[in-house]
Amino acid sequence: MELRQMEYFVALAEESQFTRAAEVTRVSQSGLSAAIKNLEEDLNAKLFTRTTRRVELTPAGRALFPHARNLLAEANAGRDAVTATVGQITGALRVGAEQCLGSINVPELVERFHRRHGEVEITFTQAGTGDLLDRMRDGELDLAFVAGTPQTNDARLRLTGLDHMTLATEPLVLLAPPEHPLVAQKSVSWDDLHDRTFIDLDVSWAIRIVNDELFAKKKIPRRVAFTVGDIHALVDMLHRGLGLAVVPQSVSRKVIAEDLRKLHIADQRDPIWTVSAAYPHPEKGAGLATEFLSLLEPRT
Repeated sequence: MELRQMEYFVALAEESQFTRAAEVTRVSQSGLSAAIKNLEEDLNAKLFTRTTRRVELTPAGRALFPHARNLLAEANAGRDAVTATVGQITGALRVGAEQCLGSINVPELVERFHRRHGEVEITFTQAGTGDLLDRMRDGELDLAFVAGTPQTNDARLRLTGLDHMTLATEPLVLLAPPEHPLVAQKSVSWDDLHDRTFIDLDVSWAIRIVNDELFAKKKIPRRVAFTVGDIHALVDMLHRGLGLAVVPQSVSRKVIAEDLRKLHIADQRDPIWTVSAAYPHPEKGAGLATEFLSLLEPRT
């Protein structure tokens, strides 16, 4: 077994789709498929069951999964330990992040950066994208992990005046309580969402701004009956059967949402929900931010 095979295996297990796993690991789909096939041959066991739409772990795959994740974590810890011995970096770094950024786990990155550069004082802030971008322009943050859509017309989500790196993209999906009438369908159209009752985050979060803009553009009325301040509260409201929610696909994969029903929006054509890292232009100074972003260098 090779470390790269473990990386591909974990990505496929978490994403349940070859296409998405290939995007996350930055490898061709054929390369990912070949690596998984070689791993299965090495272990003499089938790790995934495949359908036309998704892949799922077999009992053998479920047995391997926690060990594979631990191997990757130990490998990262080893790299960080070595890096920490080669040259010492000091200073202060102010990092901000939106909540629920898909495949980007910012607290995990903060932990890795701290292991590598223990002398750097890190301040971590969680807030909505609009607030984070305002703080960035006001010189209060050095790096922000933000979200939105490339098509948004809302000034709060624009990256104007900042450098940025696109890190991940994913579709929006509809989350519904198990007993909701819509779950009898395999997918929904935007017209199916006409005049439904919704649960959403408050207007400081990017997903609320994106939802408001999408529904307005499509001229589809919706009633936001419950406004909450975090994803856990939103999922709790959904479990209580109080409405529907349009969320990034990654939210539907969270353990807390596993009893809810996920429905694809069939006529969705927009390249929606883009996660980016925003930082000052190099001439304004972005040394530690650049070092932090090196943890996200493309994998080959």
